[in-house]
Amino acid sequence: MKTSNERWFSFLGLAYRARKVISGEETVIQAVRQNKAKVVILSDDASNRTKKTISDKCRSYQVPILFVADRQVLGHAIGKAERVVVAVTDKGFGDQLIAMLDQSLRG
Repeated sequence: MKTSNERWFSFLGLAYRARKVISGEETVIQAVRQNKAKVVILSDDASNRTKKTISDKCRSYQVPILFVADRQVLGHAIGKAERVVVAVTDKGFGDQLIAMLDQSLRG
């Protein structure tokens, strides 16, 4: 049986294959501004400047933001090299990821 951590990881990969995930700081900020980002996922090892920029933008546009351990985990989830920030652009995928990561964090 998959742990809740593996489930969100696989689900993010599924969302990526469905073309509902974007990555990269500028691309994500643009999606937040255009109200296309339903949830933003940021790695804990992002630079302080990136964390502040992304967090402030998400707060002002009321986009949920979730944190994962590091950029390797986030990149691996979507089958790419390291990724510091990604955004999910589909409400269904976004809501499900929020629920999965909340459950994962509670253990």
